[in-house]
Amino acid sequence: MIFYNGLSSNAASSSVEARPKVVNIGALLSFDSSIGKVAKVAVEAAVDDVNRDQSVLGATKLQLNMRDTNYSGYMSMLGVNCITSYKFLVFFALSLMGSEVVAIIGPQFSVTAHFLSLIANELQVPLLSFAATDPTLSSPQYPFFVRTTHSDAFQMAAIADIVDYYGWRAVIAIYVDDDHGRNGIAALGDKLAQKRCKISYKAPFSPNMDQPNEISDVLYEVALMESRIIVLHAYPDTGLEVLKEARHLRMMGAGFTTKTKFAFGWSNLTSRNATGGAFGLNTYGLYAYDTVWLLAYAIDAFLNQKGNLSFSYHPGLSELQRENLHADAFKIFREGNWLLHSISQVNFTGLTGSIYFSDGNLVHPAYEVINVIETGFKRVGYWSNYSGLSVEPPEKLYTKPPSNSSQQLSSVIWPGQTVQGKRLRIGVPNRVFYHEFVSVQGTNVFSGYCIDVFTAAMKLLPYVVPYDFEAFGDGHSNPNTTELLRLISVGRYDAAIGDISITTDRARMVDFTQPFIESGLVVVAPVRKLNSSAWAFLRPFTPMMWLVTAIFFLVTGLVVWILEHRINGDFRGPPRRQIVTILWFSFSTLFFAHKEKTMSTLGRLVLIIWLFVVLVLNSSYIASLTSILTVEQLTSSIKGIESLVTSNEPIGYQRGSFAGNYLINEYKIDKSRLFPLNSAEDCIKALQDGPQKGGVAAVVDEKAYIELLLSSNCEFSIVGQEFSKNGWGFAFPRNSQLALEMSTAILKLSEGGELQRMHDKWLLGSACRSEGTKEDANRLHLTSFWVLFLICGLAFVLALLLYIIKTVRKFAKHRSEELEGSSSRSSPSVLFQAFLSFLDKMEEDVKSRPKRRRTDRRTSNRIIDGTGCASRNSGSSKSAIAALEV
Repeated sequence: MIFYNGLSSNAASSSVEARPKVVNIGALLSFDSSIGKVAKVAVEAAVDDVNRDQSVLGATKLQLNMRDTNYSGYMSMLGVNCITSYKFLVFFALSLMGSEVVAIIGPQFSVTAHFLSLIANELQVPLLSFAATDPTLSSPQYPFFVRTTHSDAFQMAAIADIVDYYGWRAVIAIYVDDDHGRNGIAALGDKLAQKRCKISYKAPFSPNMDQPNEISDVLYEVALMESRIIVLHAYPDTGLEVLKEARHLRMMGAGFTTKTKFAFGWSNLTSRNATGGAFGLNTYGLYAYDTVWLLAYAIDAFLNQKGNLSFSYHPGLSELQRENLHADAFKIFREGNWLLHSISQVNFTGLTGSIYFSDGNLVHPAYEVINVIETGFKRVGYWSNYSGLSVEPPEKLYTKPPSNSSQQLSSVIWPGQTVQGKRLRIGVPNRVFYHEFVSVQGTNVFSGYCIDVFTAAMKLLPYVVPYDFEAFGDGHSNPNTTELLRLISVGRYDAAIGDISITTDRARMVDFTQPFIESGLVVVAPVRKLNSSAWAFLRPFTPMMWLVTAIFFLVTGLVVWILEHRINGDFRGPPRRQIVTILWFSFSTLFFAHKEKTMSTLGRLVLIIWLFVVLVLNSSYIASLTSILTVEQLTSSIKGIESLVTSNEPIGYQRGSFAGNYLINEYKIDKSRLFPLNSAEDCIKALQDGPQKGGVAAVVDEKAYIELLLSSNCEFSIVGQEFSKNGWGFAFPRNSQLALEMSTAILKLSEGGELQRMHDKWLLGSACRSEGTKEDANRLHLTSFWVLFLICGLAFVLALLLYIIKTVRKFAKHRSEELEGSSSRSSPSVLFQAFLSFLDKMEEDVKSRPKRRRTDRRTSNRIIDGTGCASRNSGSSKSAIAALEV
């Protein structure tokens, strides 16, 4: 039972008598098209079924009036232009509407739907299209257009999800160049952009295919594109022609992934057309069948609500009358808006599933994803706007909470796994030496580190890319790498791999992948062994480090002397002895052999901090000295790129490398000083001979090459630091999507450790590389210890500041006691001399001196008193004088 607004469709049986006996409906189909011939049979069958089913319309019958819109071929034969063709189309539509139809099933094509929807707006006759999928038809501009199939917007969302699922970043779009094709591809571009993907190339073709070789020309142009992911958006008839031509051009083989409009797994039904030819019932036929039932339920609800089938003349059609289209017979359906509302409220289950509308579209758009294999296919999953990609039918997922976290499809057999197609031509530089990176053995045998990295990265791509290596160069002299890259830009090669450095000039010609190895320019020169000398013990520290360390030793002794001088007898005595004590104490802390004891709290704090610094310095010095003396030391007259540039010595570089131009452009080295070298043997001989015998003073080359050279030639070494930063990458044409996907694959190899394992397999050599630079690396610099010295210095300053504050307070107290009872004031110079004298005295003497003076004052008082009694006791007076003298 079908419900409308909560009421049974046959609940208003009392109004059956008021119903009309016949309701006219129309249909606009292209009878000769694959969709139209099936839809014609489906619509007629649906009308018959509705009329036989008394539960739908009761005694009311549907009367079908059909028109064939396949006018394009006839008009082209007559030479009729586009404007006249539209006039004939208007005539077909208006003649159908003039027969007082309440709704029209169709039109079949989106292009037609755009035009006829405007007429439907004027005559207020709903258009129910089961095949016009253009997303822009959902615009409010066409209120009387009702789409009874799914919009291409959902189909393009499904394609975008598949593109994202397999990790593709760009696709090529082949489409019919009309409203249907253009608007569908525009919707695909929007959906891909949401997935951070894009359409890299658009290839439209004419809807009528009036040019004999148009399809083959379009496909040939697409075949030259780099991307192998192709989306074909076309009508069934033209789409089949495109696929046939693609197979003829061998584009259905290896390296191509074609996506046509999604096929569906509906059961095929057999019917017969008017001429007796048999054909299957496709999906559009099922939608056409459901469209008739949808319209029947809407008319039933419309009549149940006492809707009237009334029509009136349209005065605005006088223009069409002047064109002899007899527009005076055309009428407006007065209750068209009411019927349109009834259509939007219908809810039933048809052959295609649930039929009801939300926001003007059928709910639950869903598709089957199929894998076409030769003449057959297999289902690999489903897509719906509710659950995305899944291997379960959407009907099972509608009862579960929506989730896009578990997107999955079954395994796919890609095109080309059984048939070969276009293969990439990849240029490989055929170098004379350094075969660990690239080795060309014969015509089809390539090996080396770069080859392994490339093949491993290609295996990580989400699709199959067939390719062939081609050697570039004769193998007798190194090829020009820049020329190889230029051949990519002109289409001679599809890519180039090998030991190709990424530079600014080269990046203007091609796109590079993520670097798979770092390799900057370095200088290699002959070196000699550095003989051991009596001063080898000074090498662990740089001169600045020795100077700062010595200063801190002296400062430490001085600070401790200041803090201990007034209270510690070990730090007192004649000036010469005190200087010796300071020096002895300072340097004896190096071995923790100082015999002087510290008595003050501040002195002990300073000494503890300094001894920690000495411990760190001792340990670092011993470790560095051990490393320097146990590693063979090498030296060269060339110290790095700076000394090489300022000299007038000849410089060697690898022929075909960018190093020569780099030295000329960046360091302004005269070209006459540069000598190209063809092989590793030439490089070794030129370095051994030196400038005196026609050789070179140094060779400038990339670090990756030099490390291989030094692994078996220990009489040379890298001098100075690496003076340029660049890497090696694989080269592709500009704006290449494959370059981006290969970069992602290289990152995966690096993160998984596979890149390092391949490096160790090919490039792990012996241990005599860069030995000339190890001495400097083992020396200890001030920058490694400045924080430690800073902490120590701050401790010294803080201890001295506290000591001075404490001493000044003691001096003030002492001075006040010394001048007690005296009204005289001392001058600043006398006061300063008194403070220095106070600092030089032991603290115990200073404390005892005021006590003796107070005792003397009391004795003096007694003597004065005795003096007053001298006449009575002269003996006492003499004793007092003697005591005073004492």
